[in-house]
Amino acid sequence: MPEPHPPLDWILQATPSRDPTLLDQAKRCLLDLIGVAAGATRTPLAEHARRFATSQHGGERPLLFTEGRGSPTGVALHGAWLIDALDAHDGQVLTKGHAGVALLPGLLALPEVTALHGRDFLGLLALGYEVATRAGIALHATSPDYHTSGAWNALGVAAMAGRLLQLDAERLHHALGIAEFYGPRSQMMRCIDHPTMLKDGSGWGAMTGVSAALLARDGFTGAPALTMMAPAVDGFWQDLGQRWYLHEQYFKAYPVCRWAQPAVEAVLSLREQVHDPVSIERIEVLTFHEAKRLQVVQPTDTEQAQYSLPWSVACALGRGTLDAEAVTTLEAADLRVLAQRVEVRESEAFNTRFPAERWAQVRLYFDDGRCLESQPCEARGNPHNPLSDDELSAKYRSLAYPVLGERAKRLQEVIRTLDERPVGDLLALLGAP
Repeated sequence: MPEPHPPLDWILQATPSRDPTLLDQAKRCLLDLIGVAAGATRTPLAEHARRFATSQHGGERPLLFTEGRGSPTGVALHGAWLIDALDAHDGQVLTKGHAGVALLPGLLALPEVTALHGRDFLGLLALGYEVATRAGIALHATSPDYHTSGAWNALGVAAMAGRLLQLDAERLHHALGIAEFYGPRSQMMRCIDHPTMLKDGSGWGAMTGVSAALLARDGFTGAPALTMMAPAVDGFWQDLGQRWYLHEQYFKAYPVCRWAQPAVEAVLSLREQVHDPVSIERIEVLTFHEAKRLQVVQPTDTEQAQYSLPWSVACALGRGTLDAEAVTTLEAADLRVLAQRVEVRESEAFNTRFPAERWAQVRLYFDDGRCLESQPCEARGNPHNPLSDDELSAKYRSLAYPVLGERAKRLQEVIRTLDERPVGDLLALLGAP
């Protein structure tokens, strides 16, 4: 039996479902994740995820917005792969990554979820955000390597699953240790330099978290989760229940890597002064090092487009927006020309503000000798510069309605009132379009 430990005790005893502010924020996260999942069904990765989940993880649980069924591990893997296929989901700056992408599929994976009331479902989601985010911050503080989100969001999934499965303290201790040990400690910058369907490791994170809870329930043992139990990380867990990291997630305005979005905002701030983008000879972007690594100029698939700062800037400048179509339809000749004219430079001033803040500044050089310079811009959607509820709703509609049609309207209403109804009302709307 493990010694009493504050994070472990808190996971077993916390009651976020009793806090209306947490429920409201969890509903905002849920709406955003559901919209991204629906929009992502139109990506090539979605079909790969379906085939693998149904052929290698077959079972009785329904897949998110997809034909076929899978085991709990298959549902978790598939759902996180699906949401990750469109880089528009929420995140948190100090983790340099994403929690919700794994948490929602992990919660949907287990059959025990069907018996929950909506407020308890939202409460578990809030608990998962808390554990995952703190584990991510602790991992970045104690590891010399920058790991993908799956390395730490697996612990949030294991914590939620442990509560849902009613694990005792000993089995929950082992579940968290299994999740950390088996979590995908993959190098994040490798998928930045070489964008592919590997994305952010969250598919494996969700699958690992569910697997860990099921293994622990069966008596499988694991080493302690050091990102929670080691003395060196005690400070990251001391204010559990007082500071809620659920309120410190950001929401993306655009379906591309968060690091590209300050440059997008900078370009959009100048666009009304640009009458003919063809007349721009050079686009100079000043930003932080990690954003400079988003280097693909001529993307050939959606993964490259979502991790391309030049393409993101070109779309914003050429179209005045950056939507899902911009990262799935890549043949536009004018945008490809603009992307070739983007030059990215590194700013030490912006480097020092990362990861807590992400900034960029843009200069546009025209063929008549003019130069337009933006103010330094930050990505929108943080707690201090949030997207409004109307903006989040518009984002949801733009992603969900083309896939779900009128069902998207009903789904939005169910999410809005989920704390007043059984979770079955939500689950009934998450099947294939």
